[in-house]
Amino acid sequence: MKYTDFYEPAAERYTRMQYRYCGKSGLRLPAMAFGLWHNFTISSSYENCRRLILGAFDLGINHFDLANNYGPVPGTSEKIFGEILKADLSEHRDELVISTKAGYDMWEGPYGTGGSKKYLIASLDQSLRRMGLDYVDIFYHHRPDPETPMEETAEALEQIVRQGKALYVGISNYSPKQTAQMEGILRDKGLHCLIHQLRFSMLDQENLPAIREAERLSIGTIAFCPLAQGLLTDKYLNGIPEDSRAAGHSRFFGKEQITEEALARVRALNDLAGQRGQSLAQMALAWNLGRNTSVILGASRSEQLQENVRALDNLDFTEEETARIEEILK
Repeated sequence: MKYTDFYEPAAERYTRMQYRYCGKSGLRLPAMAFGLWHNFTISSSYENCRRLILGAFDLGINHFDLANNYGPVPGTSEKIFGEILKADLSEHRDELVISTKAGYDMWEGPYGTGGSKKYLIASLDQSLRRMGLDYVDIFYHHRPDPETPMEETAEALEQIVRQGKALYVGISNYSPKQTAQMEGILRDKGLHCLIHQLRFSMLDQENLPAIREAERLSIGTIAFCPLAQGLLTDKYLNGIPEDSRAAGHSRFFGKEQITEEALARVRALNDLAGQRGQSLAQMALAWNLGRNTSVILGASRSEQLQENVRALDNLDFTEEETARIEEILK
C-alpha cells in the first residue's frame, strides 16, 4: 500500500469493520483497534509508521491506542502519532477514538509514576501536547498503584473528565476486586468506568476472571497481546526468525517462552484454523472477540493488519471446535 503526499481515506472503510457498543455506553468501538506499543520508536521509519496508521484507518480501524511511555524513548509513539494526525487525519479527528494511559515510569523523581493526582494530570497534559490534541477520547490508569489511595486516583480521573481533557476513563491491569472498587468509587462521583484493558489470549487466560467481573459491572473489555506476541501466528512454527521479537528484539518476549509444549499447542491450533479456512492468527482473534469487546492489534507491516481484519469473516465456532480448542489448551 502506497500513500502519496495527499491522503484520501478509503471510501468503503466503514463497511469492512464491525463496531460494538462498549459496556454500558453509547460508544461503539471497532472490533479491532491499532496499538502503538511497538514499532513507533526513535529508530522507526516515519513513512512506515504513516503507512500503518493510514492503512489501519482505511480498514475501518478508527481506534488508536497509545500510552505516555510507549517508545522508546517514552513519549515517542505519541509524538509520531501526533505528527501523522496533523498531516493526514486532522479533518477526520471526530471519526477517531484516541486513547492514552499513565501509570508506569515516565520521568525521573517521585511524581513520574503511579496513580497520584499530580502524576496523572501532568502526564495527560504532556500527552495532549505531544499529540497536538485538546482532549483524548479515553484516558486509562495504566496499572493499580498500591501506594496511592484508589480514591485519589479516581479523583484525578474525575477531574480529567470534568475539565474536558478526556471523554471517558478506563483502567488497565486491575484485578477483579480492584475493578469493582474503582467502579464503585467512580459511580459515587457520577462517572462510569468505560473499559478495562488487559492482557488476554488463547495461551494466556489469567485475566478471564477480571473480564467476567467487568462484564458483570457493564464495563467493556479490550485485550492486548491477543496473538501472544506473535506466538499465535505461523511465525514460529518452523523456528525463530532472526528479525522476530523472540530473537531478541523485545524485552517482553524471548526464546525461553517458545517451549516445545507451547509449540505443540500452537501446531494443533494451526491445524484447526486450517480446517476453519482461517490462518492461526485469524482464528485466535475470532476466539478472543467472543470474550471481549475489542482486541488491540500490533503490526510492523500494513499487510498484517489486512490479514488480521479478515478474522471478522468467521467469528463463530461450532461446539466441536470449541471443545477441541479447550482440549488443546487444557
